[in-house]
Amino acid sequence: MNYYSLNHKAPNTTFKDAVVKGLAPDKGLYFPESITPLPASFFENIDTLSYTDIAFEALQQFVSPDIPKDVLKTIIAETLSFEFPVVKLNDNISTLELFHGPTMAFKDVGARFMARCLGYFNKDNTNQVTVLVATSGDTGGAVANGFLGVKGVNVVILYPSGKVSDIQEKQLTTLGQNIKALEVDGVFDDCQDMVKRAFLDDTLTSKMQLTSANSINVARWLPQLLYFMFAYKQLHKTQKEIVFSVPSGNFGNVCAGMMAQQLGLPIKHFIASNNQNNVVTNYLKTELYTPKRSVQTISNAMDVGNPSNFIRIQEIYKNNFSALKENLSSFSFTDEETKVALKEIYDTYNYVADPHGAVGYLGCKSYLKVHPKAHCVFLETAHPTKFLDVVEDVIKEKQALPPQIEAVMDKTKVATKISDYDGLKAFLLQ
Repeated sequence: MNYYSLNHKAPNTTFKDAVVKGLAPDKGLYFPESITPLPASFFENIDTLSYTDIAFEALQQFVSPDIPKDVLKTIIAETLSFEFPVVKLNDNISTLELFHGPTMAFKDVGARFMARCLGYFNKDNTNQVTVLVATSGDTGGAVANGFLGVKGVNVVILYPSGKVSDIQEKQLTTLGQNIKALEVDGVFDDCQDMVKRAFLDDTLTSKMQLTSANSINVARWLPQLLYFMFAYKQLHKTQKEIVFSVPSGNFGNVCAGMMAQQLGLPIKHFIASNNQNNVVTNYLKTELYTPKRSVQTISNAMDVGNPSNFIRIQEIYKNNFSALKENLSSFSFTDEETKVALKEIYDTYNYVADPHGAVGYLGCKSYLKVHPKAHCVFLETAHPTKFLDVVEDVIKEKQALPPQIEAVMDKTKVATKISDYDGLKAFLLQ
């Protein structure tokens, strides 16, 4: 499989090169040259397949021939070492739990898969690769854990000061070894802009190999299509049209779901559930895409004012607004509405959601008002204890910390404070 730049001003390249570079030379996101649908029998018999079998069949076309089949099977087995259960709330709403990995966030799969791909590509390379990543919350911890100790790879994580939860901050600032954290005086978009600017800086790229572990990187983004297949494996005999409500920030997850649909997965519709960072919600109302500075909310991993992956979504639909709107709805919700949803989910279903999942739940409810016969699955993207202050305040119940969270609570934060791009550049050149 070869990949092309969505800026269309760079040569096509291999999966390996796309992963190692992160962005194309023209600074466009990479996209696969072709997508070959899987046979209908694959989906008809999907409940008989293991997670690793599903993943191998779904991903092999995107990584071949750069990763041999036996290596891919090993990478997948190591990546998918935890469960992805669907929990039914009522006849029309379920949730897909994506927080059973080592950092208790959905990004564990993409981070672990990319780390192992990069480790394979770098196994005979004496040069160091520096992974730059901006995080609005969960990406940082997942990438830090996924890349910890990977040979020949240094990781630099930028996060907005005071705008991630205490547990999220601990997960990305306490591991040491090849993981470094930069605390940025700004918002997530400032962090993301600094990362993109670094890729454009010849004084940096001439001295070091930079790549990204945000969902702009194809190896971080593509494995997320598996979530939708894993949910379908558990639900496809319900005889209802399946709709996914995806809490959406940088739009990598909902875009990956659309890639699963391109592979033939019978998904009826997608919902992009936004907090008050509602660029895409507004776009679907007006056909005007207007990025804006992000605002801070209690669902902080979605605090993105200029989602990078939306250009990939537009590519899937060939920039046909009508075709996109046929397959994607979007709703926006306030923090107050999110808190009401958290309480409702707990009181009605005895289920503890996190703020991002609560936004996804609200998306389900909004869609079902007009399409009452659908079965809507909202993604629970992070464990609720990562947002203890919000969750406990709303449901008025103390929550026990899982082992993955407890393990980082007493560790010492180590982070370098920076305020602008010059601070990042100076840090990288040290």
